[in-house]
Amino acid sequence: MPAIPLTPAERKAHRAAAHHLHPVVAIGGDGLTAAVLKEADGALNAHGLIKVRAFADARATRDEMLAKLADELNAAPVQHIGKLLVLWRPLPEREAALRDDRRAGPRRVTVVKFSKSGNHRPQVKRISVKGNERLTAGGTVKKARKRVGSSVKKQLLAR
Repeated sequence: MPAIPLTPAERKAHRAAAHHLHPVVAIGGDGLTAAVLKEADGALNAHGLIKVRAFADARATRDEMLAKLADELNAAPVQHIGKLLVLWRPLPEREAALRDDRRAGPRRVTVVKFSKSGNHRPQVKRISVKGNERLTAGGTVKKARKRVGSSVKKQLLAR
């Protein structure tokens, strides 16, 4: 599998995104083993953009490791700086699992309360409303009202 080609603008964006990342895979004295390739593949599937630390002293060896990793894992080599190698591969599409047994549960609601004078920032709260609760116009949570049954006349007509 060939490595993914990147434009200079894409490479720059991935370098910027990888700046704060920590290395998730380390290549030890044995070099690129099957276990290292498997871990790097799993990390790319989970994160898409990873840093790899190579403990080899020779720069040429690290260049070969980066090229081989990119080739074997169908990833794009983003950066090689010191003993850190940065790789990127687009995340695989994940299908949302449909559950037929799902029932109603708590729902997350955002409540925004504006200040009376208009000079202050609005207060924003995320609260959880359960099935037997309701949200009032003032932004408080109350128990839901019991449903009022239909009138006696409607009940007699329905029979």
